[in-house]
Formats: sequence, C-alpha cells, structure tokens
Amino acid sequence: MNKRQLIQSFLAASALSFGLGTAYAQTTPIKFQLDWRFEGPGAFFTHPAAKGYFKAAGLDVTVDAGNGSGGAVTRVASGAYDMGFADLAALMEFHANNPDSPNKPVAVMMVYNNTPASVMTLKKSGITKPTDLTGKKLGAPVFDAGRRSFPIFAKANNIGAVTWTAMDPTLRETMLMRGDIDAITGFTFTSLLNLEARGAKTADVVILPYPDYGVKLYGNAIIASPKLIKENPAAVKAFLQAFTKGAKEVIANPAVAIESIKARDGIVNSELETRRLKLAIDTVVNTPDARAEGFGQVNAGRLSLMASQVSDAFGTKTRVNPDAVWNGSMLPTTAELNILRK
Repeated sequence: MNKRQLIQSFLAASALSFGLGTAYAQTTPIKFQLDWRFEGPGAFFTHPAAKGYFKAAGLDVTVDAGNGSGGAVTRVASGAYDMGFADLAALMEFHANNPDSPNKPVAVMMVYNNTPASVMTLKKSGITKPTDLTGKKLGAPVFDAGRRSFPIFAKANNIGAVTWTAMDPTLRETMLMRGDIDAITGFTFTSLLNLEARGAKTADVVILPYPDYGVKLYGNAIIASPKLIKENPAAVKAFLQAFTKGAKEVIANPAVAIESIKARDGIVNSELETRRLKLAIDTVVNTPDARAEGFGQVNAGRLSLMASQVSDAFGTKTRVNPDAVWNGSMLPTTAELNILRK
C-alpha cells in the first residue's frame, strides 16, 4: 500500500468513526404527558428537564401539560405520547375495560405513594368524620379520582348513601363555598388552596384524607407505552434515573424547583405553587408508607388489594390484573432511589 492509499484508508476510517460517533450521540425523543396543568407538583418533571438531566441521559424529553389522568393514559395508549404521569387507579381501569387493547400503558415508577384524594368540607357543615357524610350532597367532576374511588372510602368507613352533583373542575370549590353542596372530593393539595383562594380560612376547612381513613390506594405513577418498553428499555431506565436525580432536588428545595414551572407558565403564582408542591411532597411523596416501601417502588400485597378494590368500585369489564399494570424492572438502584428524608 503506497502513501496515497494509506492516506485514503485513514480518511475512510475517520469518516466511518465520525459517522458512528454521530449515530451514538443521537438522543432518543420522549414525549411526556403530565396529568394536569403546569402547577407545583409538575416541577418533578420540569425541573430535571430544565437542569438538563434528561439531555445528559441521552434523551430529548418534551413535557406537556395535561387535563386529567384518564387523558394521560389514553394518549400514551394511542401512541401520541411515549410516557406520562397518571393516577394508578385510572391506569387499572383502562386495562380492565380494554382487555384487547394492543398498547396498554404500564406503570414503571411510583411517585405518589399515597392517593392525594380526600373529602373536604367547611366546619360550618358539621361534618367532622366520614360517617357524618351519610345523606349529604357531595360534589366533584365525574372523572375526579376521589369521586371514582369514593365507594372504597365509603366501604372502609361505613358511610351510607350520598347524593352526587357533577360540575366543571373550576366550579367545585366555588359551589362548596356557596353552600350548593355539603362536601367535595379532590386532591388535597389542589382543593385546599383553591378554597383559600375563594376566601376560606385554612382553620375552617375540614380535610378527611383517604389514606388516613383506611384507604391505602397508590396515587400517581410514571407510565410508559409497552412499545417503548419493548424496543428501548434503556431509554425508560435512563428517564427514571434522570427523574430521580431531579426529584431529590425538588424535595430538598421546592422553591427553586418552582422556577421551572414559572418558566413554562409565566402567570403562575410562584409562592402559591411552592406551597402546593410542599403539600404534595408532605402528603403523598415523602410519607411513612413511601419511606417503608422505598421511593418509586410498590408493595405487591398492597398493589393486589388495590387492583381488587378498583375492580369492584369502578365496576370494570374484567378484573384488574396487578401483574399487568406494573413493571419495576427498569427502576434505578436502591441506592439511587434513597432520596426521601425523615
């Protein structure tokens, strides 16, 4: 081989090497659907995105606002989104009501170890405990997680018949303040702050959190499409690792994390959303149950009980199979998941 041939061979090898390097440097696009608007708890996802943790993991993550857990589940099922954040009960319901669906999303990481659902009322109603709800008029949107799972709460606390009034989410707390209904169901960290915004004093609000009254349902989990899990489990694992790194910082400093929410929606009240985020952390993320089971993980017995309870309360077409809705094989290591503080 002469000098000219050696040079050509070197250039060809360099081009091949550059091409391979470019291929490996390409990022995996992930479309992620939140369960709700850009509010405090959404910082768990916007913060790691803003800090570049997803990008550093080789992912190009797009985080979009949502309009409910049911919507997040169906959008991942349709293929419009690769991953999402949704109430586990909504995911279970989709599985059981769509047994033949070829693309049923799967929960891959638990974030809200306890359901945020609660019954809320005002002291003037005279309601102080669950049994006081018997015969009362309750209100919530038809898709509200607390309303959907109320039969489980009622059974656990021997509550008799109640009357339901449906409304748009924006009217729920207003109707309670006006006295149109006796109590509402909703996520504690959402409805409590909404009631305060409508003139209620915190001391005048009675909160009956489901987890405090015998309902140990899991709350929101990160979900992924089976297609993504099958074709690129490494991408799911990378997402969960980057998310966990960001979550540790969100828990440690909620006020800083809210900056990423403010960047996505400039009209949000940073102080209010910081408080909402802190409420979410204290009531559903960094809880005794979460610390006992480990952040991101689930207890098999508790998962099975929830599957049975959801099947009964939601009247699903088929029984929920707990093994079909959960896949913890892509979770970060135990050491990486050790982010909760006592």
